[in-house]
Amino acid sequence: MAITGIESLVYGVDDVALAIRFFEDFGLPLVERSETLGRFQLDEGSSIIIRHRSDPALPATAMEGIGVREVIWGVDTPQALEALAAGLADCDVRRDADGTVRFRTSFGLPMGLRPFARKPVVYAPDPVNAPGRVNRLNQHRKWRERARPKVISHVVFAVPDHEAGFAFMRDRLGFRLSDSQRGFGMYLRCGGSNNHHNLLLLNASAPFPGMDGKLRFHHANFGVEDIDEIMAGANHMERRGWEHSHFGLGRHRIDSALFYYLPCPAGGEAEYGADADYVDDNWVPRDWQEPLFAFAHFVHNLPPFLQQPPAWKFRYMTDEAPRVSGDGE
Repeated sequence: MAITGIESLVYGVDDVALAIRFFEDFGLPLVERSETLGRFQLDEGSSIIIRHRSDPALPATAMEGIGVREVIWGVDTPQALEALAAGLADCDVRRDADGTVRFRTSFGLPMGLRPFARKPVVYAPDPVNAPGRVNRLNQHRKWRERARPKVISHVVFAVPDHEAGFAFMRDRLGFRLSDSQRGFGMYLRCGGSNNHHNLLLLNASAPFPGMDGKLRFHHANFGVEDIDEIMAGANHMERRGWEHSHFGLGRHRIDSALFYYLPCPAGGEAEYGADADYVDDNWVPRDWQEPLFAFAHFVHNLPPFLQQPPAWKFRYMTDEAPRVSGDGE
């Protein structure tokens, strides 16, 4: 019984109409629109909620700027929700009429828990050909016009004390550490998820652009099928007049995922992601001692900080590996 992933991300923005238009072009299905609210619902059943940053429906937060003001986590059973809520008594807990448990984390970010039965989604990536290995004969690849994300894979915040934030998420909510990018951030997954990470807590004081020591929203990742869907989405967004990606297409080394970040008028960036690692409690976290080595296996628009190839330095963090049945307990 556990948290299974993101049920909703609630944004506080400067311009509701502009944010709605961005996410429509990005490929999210819009199900509700007004002057003060936008709601998108993805195929898995998760939601993106858009409100003005001054909307009284938004919870108070220590976060600076615009972006995701509240994360609602999906919980697999009512019993699990009650067990988690019992451990949050000192976290300004309140309950909504629909049963949602809302609270404030130790690092100042509002979160919530809600029963959530995730709907199965279906992807069918095209077979890949290579010289000497024909997996697709007399058949062309899909022709796409744009991207249509079906899942919310993860959300990212810059946190003043990211290590204390990790301890809170681990001890109060059952999150696991998947990897640690030394000095830069900690990659956490829900106890009931196989995503490499559902939450990334960045070091808000890391020597990286935009890090000023304050709690800020950074980005949200939306899962698509493959590299073709990423680039079809990227081309569509450019044709619609949105700001270009700074990095372009790349692949992270730390979770193997393809990425394409787009500046987002709702705050931070919106990321198309594909082909990430999936892990379980047999996974042993790694300490990436050279954080830039962890960041990118390749990136189209090579930034200055990667002009010199980073050192290949990491180690396994056996003390942080969850204990599973049959390991001597």
